[in-house]
Amino acid sequence: MKNENSSVQSSESETPVELNAINLKAALWDTLKQVRAGTMTPGSADAVASQAREILRTVRTQCTIFSQASQSVSSELIDFAKPKE
Repeated sequence: MKNENSSVQSSESETPVELNAINLKAALWDTLKQVRAGTMTPGSADAVASQAREILRTVRTQCTIFSQASQSVSSELIDFAKPKE
């Protein structure tokens, strides 16, 4: 089952970017660089970081549920953690 929110549009003119751990990390580093360069306000960066925390919290919760139910982790979570090349 494909998740409707499996890609994120980084801006209106760019193509959607797949939501996965690698791209999330890159987005967070880019945010930090923008704050340091003065092109993004700390408040905007905090909003980005907050969204990232919620995504990771959701993934962690899903992993815990699968573990407690003695089920294998869904392919969607595996693809998030280790995207196909």
